[in-house]
Amino acid sequence: MSASGAGRQEKALPAAGQRAGGRAAAFAVAVGLFVFALKLMAWRLTGGAALFSDALESLIHPATAAMTLAALWYASRPADLNHPFGHGKIEFFAAVIEGGLIVLAAFLILAHAWTTFLGGPHLAAPFLGIGLDAAASLLNGAFGFFLWRRGQAIRSPALRADGLHLMSDTLTSAGLLAALLGAVFSGALWLDPLLAAAVACYVLVVGFFIIRASIDGLMDAAPDAATTQRIREIVARTAKGALEAHDLRIRSAGQITFLQFHLVVPGQMTVAEAHAICDRIEEALRSDMGAVVATIHVEPEEKAKYHGVVVL
Repeated sequence: MSASGAGRQEKALPAAGQRAGGRAAAFAVAVGLFVFALKLMAWRLTGGAALFSDALESLIHPATAAMTLAALWYASRPADLNHPFGHGKIEFFAAVIEGGLIVLAAFLILAHAWTTFLGGPHLAAPFLGIGLDAAASLLNGAFGFFLWRRGQAIRSPALRADGLHLMSDTLTSAGLLAALLGAVFSGALWLDPLLAAAVACYVLVVGFFIIRASIDGLMDAAPDAATTQRIREIVARTAKGALEAHDLRIRSAGQITFLQFHLVVPGQMTVAEAHAICDRIEEALRSDMGAVVATIHVEPEEKAKYHGVVVL
């Protein structure tokens, strides 16, 4: 016998969270374009390779924010015959593409840095350009933290990746600008293309980690140990009347967590009593974690394996 929350999947996915994510992604496009315009102006004022690297990296963000917006819209569609588990995994595809664009930007920055190094570095109006870039970077960091927090709140991998990218961009920009100021004051302008190359290497690493995390989602990788332990504790606390739960499997698709396990109950327990336990477990999981679809296979006590989750 199985008791499943699949029939309530549409209710499990909070519409308010999807709307909030969509608004955040739409706003991110506008903010990203504004930040890019400021950083592009800073590069045009100075002609430096390091500021070019900063501007090019920021150009990726409006494009990826637009992809995030499209992914959130598609992920909000209810389950259908062709996609009975919903459309949440589209967010992982968006995050993979974002990581790929970041990697591409890293190679373009490296190419520009090499060209600048061969042609002889120069910086015009360095302080004005650096100040303009710093203002844009501060705006980037603040908005990146906002996106990351919103992605955490609504459990959106695409928004989290977007926010992580912006925050890493801000940290990179801070180090870059500090080093560039040092180069200007010391007169060592040959450091300009080297700083651009260092930024490219860092961006390459960030892109790699974003791609790897997104591929884990596409491959149904298990969640982190803390999430698994929280689920086990909820089951142990709320399955009163059952004996044990074993063979727990968990995966995520965007904002929805899918889990399944076997619940061992006393042999004399009625179907209605076992179903009530399953409903209680599902309700506790949704209350604690948000969008959860649980499939519970109920078994008699002779099926007990004496491992897994012991009901408290």
